[in-house]
Amino acid sequence: MAFQEVTKIGYGRRLGSSLSGIIVGLVLFVAATALLWWNEGRAKKTADMISDFEKECVDVADISQVDPALEGKPVHAVAVAASDEILTDTRYGIQVNAIRLERRVEYYQWVESSDSESKDKVGGSQETTTVYSYAKEWVDSPVNSADFSDPDYRGANSVRLEIEDAAFTADQVRFGGYVLPRSMVESIPATTQVNLPQSLGDGVDTFAQGNVLYYGNPNAPVIGDVRVTFMQADGGEASILAQVTGDTFEPYTHKSGKSMCVITMGEHSLADMCAARRSANKLALWLFRLLGVLLVITALRLMFSIVVTILKVLPPLAKVGQLGVNLVTGIVGFIWALLVIMVAWLMWRPALAIVLAVIICLLVAFLIYKSKNAPAPTEETPAVPEAPDADAE
Repeated sequence: MAFQEVTKIGYGRRLGSSLSGIIVGLVLFVAATALLWWNEGRAKKTADMISDFEKECVDVADISQVDPALEGKPVHAVAVAASDEILTDTRYGIQVNAIRLERRVEYYQWVESSDSESKDKVGGSQETTTVYSYAKEWVDSPVNSADFSDPDYRGANSVRLEIEDAAFTADQVRFGGYVLPRSMVESIPATTQVNLPQSLGDGVDTFAQGNVLYYGNPNAPVIGDVRVTFMQADGGEASILAQVTGDTFEPYTHKSGKSMCVITMGEHSLADMCAARRSANKLALWLFRLLGVLLVITALRLMFSIVVTILKVLPPLAKVGQLGVNLVTGIVGFIWALLVIMVAWLMWRPALAIVLAVIICLLVAFLIYKSKNAPAPTEETPAVPEAPDADAE
């Protein structure tokens, strides 16, 4: 059953929070502006780095032997990533021939969630009703239930034992005649299930099923149960974009400071891999733009929340004020974000900025011209009624 909690905040306290919101909003406004500016530069530098890498890159057809002629050059190559090493999870005695072995731990716990609804009262106070609900879930770490709001669930969580997540990585992974750097090896996904020996499940309330070790009943888990999942990265055919150094690879570093060192499982062409990086860069560009706009608008609303709070004495009046503040801050925030982006373009994309500025000026001039030359509305002369014909009588 859900637990409900009602809290009240006085008008004076709400005014104090709004005053502090002005400072928080100002700091957030500066940070959001900086984010928008940084994002445009980041995207342009990354795009330039990808383009220059593609131009300078040596598409290596056969990388089975170390080639001194490739020293210091950016390359694209396809080969099999493999290792002869046996990786061991000493806690469980699991041994596999793989590039990486991962141990992922989960706990069966009560998880608290809440849903709040606030109402303004005459006089400026606020009443908030919060409904707390609880559900059993598998989570990555034990949940501290001592702070749960519902006394019936407070302290309800426990765990049979705590186990750390772990990852074991091969020291040497071959890629043709070369050796992959550790950063590349760690980015290879572990997608293969480890077949656990049944002997791991011989303990009390311990069961091994597939690649999962359960401390508890896997078919009817109770609070405190733990499950440990084992996965391994086998490697296989892979494609890379990197710079050759000796018998290994390092990130290609552009003059802009951006770098690239990529491995993707499967066979992929240079063009396809660069296209994927460009797509990822564009996606990040628009996500950061959207985040920047939202943060700017949020900052402005925090800065002007004092206006709405003052009107909270009369809730109906405050609703009108809230709509006005939201509308104004939304428009102003959007315009400010566009201006920041446009100014950033003058630095990072001057040609595009000039073209857009010309287009905007032409559109404004066209609208002004059309408004001035619009035909004036004509007034119709009212019809004069005819005099009655005397002979008609």
